[in-house]
Amino acid sequence: MRRNRQSAQVSLAFLIASTITLGMLALTIVLVSQSFRGMESAKITAASATARQLAVSVDDRIRAITDPPSTALAVLSHDPLAIADTLQQRLVRLPVVADILDSSDIVSAVYAGYANGDFFLLRKIRSSGAMQFPDAPTNAQYLLQSITRAANGKSQSVWHFYDASRILLESRTPSDYHFDPRDRGWYELADVSGNTKLTAPYVFFTTGETGLTLSRRQAGAKGMDGNTVFGIDVTVTDLGTQLAELRQTPGTRIAIVNTEGSSLAYTGPDATNSGTTSNTAKPQGLNDGAINAVLESDSKQATSELVNRFTTENRDWYGMTEPLESLDQENLKIAVAIPADELLADVWAALTRQTILASAIALLLLVIGWFLGRRVGRPLELLTRRVGALSRFRFDTSVSVDSHIREARQLSVALDDMASTIRSFQSIATALNRGQDLDSLLQDILEQIVHILGQTRGAIYLMSRQSSELRLSVDRDIHPPETITGVNAKDDDNDVIRALRNALSGHPVFAILRNRRKQLIGALVIEMEHGEHTHLSDDLIVFVDEIAGSAAVAIETRELIESQQALLEGIIRLVANAIDAKSPYTGGHCDRVPKLAQMMVDEAIQSPAEPFANFTMNDDERYEFHLAAWLHDCGKITSPEHVVDKAVKLETIYNRIHEIRTRFEVLHRDAEIRCLKRQLAGESSQQAETDRDREQEELQEAFRAVANANTGGEFMSEDNIEHIRQIGQRTWVRHFSDRLGLSGDEKQVLTGTPEQTPPATESLLADKPGHLRPWGAHKPPVTKDDPRNRWGFDMTLPEHAVNQGELHNLTVAKGTLTPEERFRINDHIVQTICMLDALPLPDRLANVPHLAGTHHERMDGQGYPCRLNADDMGIPERIMAVADIFEALTAVDRPYKEGKTLTESLTIMQRMVDEEHIDRAVFELFVRSGVYRRYAEQHLRPEQIDAVNEERFLT
Repeated sequence: MRRNRQSAQVSLAFLIASTITLGMLALTIVLVSQSFRGMESAKITAASATARQLAVSVDDRIRAITDPPSTALAVLSHDPLAIADTLQQRLVRLPVVADILDSSDIVSAVYAGYANGDFFLLRKIRSSGAMQFPDAPTNAQYLLQSITRAANGKSQSVWHFYDASRILLESRTPSDYHFDPRDRGWYELADVSGNTKLTAPYVFFTTGETGLTLSRRQAGAKGMDGNTVFGIDVTVTDLGTQLAELRQTPGTRIAIVNTEGSSLAYTGPDATNSGTTSNTAKPQGLNDGAINAVLESDSKQATSELVNRFTTENRDWYGMTEPLESLDQENLKIAVAIPADELLADVWAALTRQTILASAIALLLLVIGWFLGRRVGRPLELLTRRVGALSRFRFDTSVSVDSHIREARQLSVALDDMASTIRSFQSIATALNRGQDLDSLLQDILEQIVHILGQTRGAIYLMSRQSSELRLSVDRDIHPPETITGVNAKDDDNDVIRALRNALSGHPVFAILRNRRKQLIGALVIEMEHGEHTHLSDDLIVFVDEIAGSAAVAIETRELIESQQALLEGIIRLVANAIDAKSPYTGGHCDRVPKLAQMMVDEAIQSPAEPFANFTMNDDERYEFHLAAWLHDCGKITSPEHVVDKAVKLETIYNRIHEIRTRFEVLHRDAEIRCLKRQLAGESSQQAETDRDREQEELQEAFRAVANANTGGEFMSEDNIEHIRQIGQRTWVRHFSDRLGLSGDEKQVLTGTPEQTPPATESLLADKPGHLRPWGAHKPPVTKDDPRNRWGFDMTLPEHAVNQGELHNLTVAKGTLTPEERFRINDHIVQTICMLDALPLPDRLANVPHLAGTHHERMDGQGYPCRLNADDMGIPERIMAVADIFEALTAVDRPYKEGKTLTESLTIMQRMVDEEHIDRAVFELFVRSGVYRRYAEQHLRPEQIDAVNEERFLT
């Protein structure tokens, strides 16, 4: 079978990419070439315009140089100085001349030439920035040069030097100063018209500066003789500086020249040497090849407006000239020579940038062209993939594809819109499920719905049942009222929408939010800025209502979660407050410890020091720590109040010292009775009373010892303990049964103990079987070998649950608690862990029992209830321990101690650090960060806040 031969095929992607790239390259070459020529022409035109502007600036500068002195000269022509015959008369007008001289920096000298040859000139010692008369006296400011002629024609020259205050410093008679003003050009130039005349630039006779002279005859003169001519010299040396500031490039050369080629001003590489002057009448010519080439080219051109290109000094140049109009009689012009490479440097740089940019764009277009070609060349594959994706979402609309690219693209756009709609549904579903709090959930819901509808603005109101109004919860650029009143929770949708329309302007669409029980919970508002506002489709309304229903359910769920969270917080605070309220002596402990612990956690997270450099906590961990801090003592709710608040050793529900005092009262009366019986029996009354008094005094001393022992303290010596035991051995006689009026618990304890028939002799202080309470079924699982112990407790369990023995309590060596009571106090940690472990806490709060139950552990493993060591505890556990100890040391609401000062507390904690009780790094962070002081300012009494030497506690 014969096969049809196929022509060579070219990839559409390659064809499109190649065409776009080649077209771009061709266009780039043309545009870059034209751009270069245009920029070159623009540069040259700008240079020519700059030269013209430079000529205008120089003209303005020359006018600025000549106009003010001309005005001053006109005023001076009327001054009495014109008719002064003697030097003394002329010196009287010296202040007027000095004021004119000081009026401008460019005025070099002010003078008057008289018809008889007299001359009166005042000049500055320093002119053009240089000292013109080096041999002038120190502090000299002015030089007055005067020439007076006698009747015989003999002249006398005198130089007067003045300081800034015009006080004469020195007078000299120069021998070589011979000068006749009548021979000078400025004198001859002045005519009887009374107009000011301006000389051509020349070199001044005395200073050698280049400048101009303005001259004017005395006002009101009738002829050429007998008149005084006034002159003002102005310097033009600063024109060179001005030209240097106006150079376009560093190598630009500018000169002001006359028709003879002599320069009035010049700036260039030899500005300090070229055009220098001497005591000649005219400035000298230039020795600059570029400027001379410009002048030579200009002389050959019919007009001076052309920019000439030439080569000199092995370099290409652009040259141009412009005439100056200010001194038209001198025919001055400005000659400018600019190096071509400097003038076109920006052009070449721009050409380089454009070439690089064009290459980058061509490369980018090559990639884009290839990408677009592949997309256009594979429409069927793309559409098939889209249809397959849509089919998985159960969209059963048929999709027809033909071979025309335009139709394929239109279909692709339609499919893209459908995919976008699906993605929007997915986004809003995600937003409804992921909201962590109600505010963020509402923000996400509004953002997604506004996006799906193709709008930009919207708002969400939530219903407040207490105040019967809608309150604004989320606003997206609508800025509606904060509340909408007149809405009842029982209103139907139409009533709610009517209230919304009365309160809101614009073209909003409303969706009423109702929960599963159809109760009103709020309203969704979308401002319809895009599309048709008056004819909303039914599909759009149904869509918004369906989305609003899902949003309402999500909002209701989040409100329930937040209310449960609030309820949990409330219960936790309720438990903590109940614990503090149970004992008036520990009130506020459960409130202060969380605050202090949280302050320390914040500092630990921010600290760059070890071991906190990598320590951080997310929101769940922070909340977990917050709950643990609030519940760290929740087990105290099981601790007996008389144990927690035990202030004296014999205290149970009440202070049993009163029972013992009654026994002492009995013995006291027994001594009185024995004394009376002895007297009745005929014994010596004096001896009987002496024995009675001695015995009663011994009883008083013994009771004081018992009472002192009852109050407890830091330490009780062995001698005092033995003394209490000896006192307890005294006996007294009980005449009433000790088995009457007992509770069931007391009777059960005495079961098996025979009753002593009254009268019975008993010890004054005793440890009786009735004082003991066994553990029984309430034995806590705190020993390591207890099979019920699944928490890892490792504590020593006392033999009895309670031991109220009087000697047992009174002989406690330290404090007021017996070992049994100390265990009951420590047992609150066990109860804390057990109680919290029994709660159905979620996984994110699973560590709460451990965090709350480790604040009595020690770094050396000698703490309780599990004897954990440093390796078993993280930074939060160590922080909790430090916070609990510091609060306990500084608390002022404990019956058995006073609140300590900051220094005392930190000293005790430093000792605990040394004993490996608490962590050193956490303690030093506590001190270094100043948390202890911020806490003290909020919760301690002023007298507890003393000056702390922090360095003492830092290693």
